[in-house]
Amino acid sequence: MADHPGGIVTVVDLPWTPVDPVGEALHHLRVTGVFYSRTEADGPWAVDMPAFGDCVSFHVVTVGEAWVEVEGAPPVRLVPGDLALVPHGRGHVLRSAPGVPSMGRVDELPQEFLSPSYSVLRHAGTGAHVELICGVLSVDGAASRLLLDLLPSVVHVDGRQGGAWMAATLALTTDELTHARPGGEAVTTRLADILVIQSIRAWLDAQQVSTGWLGALREPQLGAAITAVHREPGRPWTVASLAREAAMSRSAFSARFTEVVGEPAMQYVTRFRMHVAADRLGYGRATVREVAAELGYDSEASFSRAYKREVGVSPGRTRRATGLPLPTVA
Repeated sequence: MADHPGGIVTVVDLPWTPVDPVGEALHHLRVTGVFYSRTEADGPWAVDMPAFGDCVSFHVVTVGEAWVEVEGAPPVRLVPGDLALVPHGRGHVLRSAPGVPSMGRVDELPQEFLSPSYSVLRHAGTGAHVELICGVLSVDGAASRLLLDLLPSVVHVDGRQGGAWMAATLALTTDELTHARPGGEAVTTRLADILVIQSIRAWLDAQQVSTGWLGALREPQLGAAITAVHREPGRPWTVASLAREAAMSRSAFSARFTEVVGEPAMQYVTRFRMHVAADRLGYGRATVREVAAELGYDSEASFSRAYKREVGVSPGRTRRATGLPLPTVA
């Protein structure tokens, strides 16, 4: 990776060749553990999971069954070995059965904190017993967020179809969270990283998307051009240079890119750059001048105009206040 003042924004000299652009997007997906919990409950029970900004939540049932409900999406029933991924930081509800009233926000309920980022929640009832492993993970990087933007409100991975990877990873995660050992949280975060990536891969494998960003990634020639932009957003891209990456003529590349992605290639480049800029300004410590230079702009003024046009606010405002909307790349 190439270092720049204030952070890392490009990838160069990779020691491997990605199998496909989608695989590279998954390769660069990075999550960081924010909080984990283990639930041991006898029904009936239900808890509200609050919204967590740019985070991913996952829930795994190891014993019994539970339901995950996200507004606007059908309820998802989880049985042992199943995993539900809520990728957009949205609030949702966990229930022992549909219709059970909530006991309140999970973070406000009595629980045993084994560390600042790990707790055990127990509930005594008269109904069926359930055990769950849950986690909240922050997502790092503009490209990672672009990938998560593709996902539905809930990703359900059936444990029976998840294969050996699912069973093995869940067993290791459960063991780490059940038996406190030195470095346990670091190991758990890496295992959660695997769970999230494998879950997204399982969802992608089941899709037949032929348009938009994902559809373009699946076309080898367009995918090569998009991957190059994601690797080096600050390179002085033109339609001609992108066409060379795609091994296509300029006219054929331009027409095909617009047809599949839904916008001209250079508009996509600008939008992705602004997504990177919003990420660097809102979550890093780079100055506006540094980000402008990293993304190939000759002046801070021209960068600021492009940023405000895409994001709707000035780059300075984003730097002063995190949590502002990031530009959408479809």
